[in-house]
Amino acid sequence: METVLITGASRGIGLELTRQFLQQGYQVIATYRNQPSDALSELATNQQLVLKELEVTDQSAIKALSAQLAGQTIDILINNAGTIGADDQSLEGIEASAWLDAFAINSIAPLMVTRALLSQIEQSENPRIITISSQMGSMQRDSVGMYAYRSSKAAVNKVVTVLANELKAKGVVACVVHPGWVKTDMGGENADITAQESATGLLALAQKLSLNDTGRFFTWQGDEHPW
Repeated sequence: METVLITGASRGIGLELTRQFLQQGYQVIATYRNQPSDALSELATNQQLVLKELEVTDQSAIKALSAQLAGQTIDILINNAGTIGADDQSLEGIEASAWLDAFAINSIAPLMVTRALLSQIEQSENPRIITISSQMGSMQRDSVGMYAYRSSKAAVNKVVTVLANELKAKGVVACVVHPGWVKTDMGGENADITAQESATGLLALAQKLSLNDTGRFFTWQGDEHPW
């Protein structure tokens, strides 16, 4: 039985990933910020689910989680926690403080969480690290506005490619994934797909990843995404 750790699991894609991995028989460690949502708490009746509080920008909290999980093997880490950022991310309206907040959550936290849990990940016979990115971080897309979100996702793409290079010799797979434009609080009601559809694709991708896939950018359907 494999173990997956999912950050930001209280709602949206993280919640649906938690639900589907449990249905597939995985041991799931799901993290939440402050309080678990009612929907996540309901899933905790499944003995295969362990809930852990984690503020991904709090270095002390990250270290504490690592200590709590000492000796635990983590086969799949999914860095899902993220933020869309401030409402106004236009050229005229973007504030430096809000921009830094987006980078702290979307770009820096995934590496900090990964680093803290690396000993647990390296215990796995098939270690995989999946970081949720976005097509909005792709350099190939013509775009305007949303400066904080776009740049923070572009940054995490580079972070993960460097991480993949460093961990390849240890047999650890690290990649980034565009989860689709998903109907969540972040994606809005006009989005293309449901959280269930996105999670189904992400789970299938996680199951088939190999070391040949490390450092790559995928779509939720498992296709190559342009950088």
